[in-house]
Amino acid sequence: MSEAPQPPKTTRNMRLTAVAAIAAVAGMVALSFAAVPLYDLFCKVTGYGGTTQAATAASTRVLDRTIQIEFDTNVADGLPVRFSAQERVQTLRIGQTGLAFFEVENLSDRPVTAVATFNVVPHATGIYFQKLQCFCFQDRVIGPHERASLPVLYFIDPAIADDPDTSDISQITLSYTYFASPDQGS
Repeated sequence: MSEAPQPPKTTRNMRLTAVAAIAAVAGMVALSFAAVPLYDLFCKVTGYGGTTQAATAASTRVLDRTIQIEFDTNVADGLPVRFSAQERVQTLRIGQTGLAFFEVENLSDRPVTAVATFNVVPHATGIYFQKLQCFCFQDRVIGPHERASLPVLYFIDPAIADDPDTSDISQITLSYTYFASPDQGS
C-alpha cells in the first residue's frame, strides 16, 4: 500500500509561516485592546503621570510640615460649562484632611453629561495624593443653567516626606479638566 503523497517541504513551511503570522497579528490586536485598561491600572497603582489615588480612610499620621495645594481647572473645547475652584490655593499639614470645593455651571439650554479627568504636578507626587471623595469618580448630569458645588476630600500621604524623590516638594498642583462624557447621548 502506498502512502499519500506529502506536499513539498516548502509548502508546509509556507503554511506554518502563514499560521504563525495570523496568530501574531491576532495577538497584537488583542494586546491593543488590553493596552488602555492595563495602562490605566498601572497609572492608578503607581501614580505614574500624576495619577492620584483613591483612599478608603483618612491618614492616621499628620506631620508638622505643611504643603501648598494649588487647584487648576479647565474645560474641553465645545463643552458649554463654566468650571472653577472656589479657592485657588490651600495650605495644610501633610497627612491632614483637606476639603476643596469646585463650582460647575451649565451655560446651555440642555442637560450636559460631563466627567472630570485629573492629575497632579509634580507627577512624582501622584502616588501620595489621596482622594477620599471626589466628583471626578463618576459622570455628572448638569441640568440646563444648573450650578453645582462639587467637593473633593483629600490628604497628602505622609510617606511623601520619606521618599527621596518627593521629600523636598512644598507645592502640588491638582488639575481637573471637564469633558463631555463618552456615554452622553447627543
